[in-house]
Amino acid sequence: MNEMSMPDGMMPARNTQTEMMISRQAQEVQAAMVIAKRFPRDEVEAYNRIMRACQRKKLAETAMYEYPRGGTKVTGPSIRLAEAMAQNWGNLDFGILELEQKNGESQVMAYAWDLETNTRQTKVFSVPHVRGTKKGNVPLTDPRDIYEMIANQGARRVRACILGVIPGDVVEAAVEECQKTLVSGNTEPLIDRVRKGIKQFEDKFSVTQQMIEKYIGCKGEAFSEHDMIRLNNVYRSLRDGMAKREDYFDIALPPDDTEVENPFPEGAPKGKTKKQDKQVEQEQEQVKDAGTESK
Repeated sequence: MNEMSMPDGMMPARNTQTEMMISRQAQEVQAAMVIAKRFPRDEVEAYNRIMRACQRKKLAETAMYEYPRGGTKVTGPSIRLAEAMAQNWGNLDFGILELEQKNGESQVMAYAWDLETNTRQTKVFSVPHVRGTKKGNVPLTDPRDIYEMIANQGARRVRACILGVIPGDVVEAAVEECQKTLVSGNTEPLIDRVRKGIKQFEDKFSVTQQMIEKYIGCKGEAFSEHDMIRLNNVYRSLRDGMAKREDYFDIALPPDDTEVENPFPEGAPKGKTKKQDKQVEQEQEQVKDAGTESK
């Protein structure tokens, strides 16, 4: 049903604030496109800037993510690496816009726009103001909690938009440069870093060395630099709450002390276990002893 066929009084309400925001954003982008045409990027210099950025150890450590899905491991450039590439590529507009907020959810748009080539990636999605917990969904009422939820959900969409605009060979080169930085930027012996990494897993997530060795596929003494990169990616995923330790490691459930193999042994009355029978016998002996002493 279109607007012309709707009865009077049932025309869809227009959000004036949203229209003003979109109009202002369009004007800003148009002005930025004019400047980008006058001062185009030097792709060689932009590429070199990205490579230099990937040589920084702090960026290289956060450049990749890893999480399990469908029995396989999914890896790729993180939002931090995507932002660094966008900043150094130049003439690129990217970000998150909250279009509307009503009925306990927000309509959000993530985008990345190459102002020179007019190549654009956009993703519009809904963010319910709800946090999932083990006890069920909890509504969010604090504006700060809502903002953090939107930023967390929008970061992944912005990353996808940026990676869809920047040429793929540049992205692959940046990932390789970050891996080289991780391998060559460590002065501490590998075996010491392996030992410290295993201790961090044990202290923070109660993951033992045997679990880690089973995940990697070899003993800790045989870990390579790339294995340490994998562990660092797993550690960040667990720390940031993107996955659970059960997604990576075989976590054995603790035995239940209240469970018995045969709750009704032969000769024992129903409703009582061996432990209960022993307690009854002890109580009976105490009663007999008390009666003997009284005599």
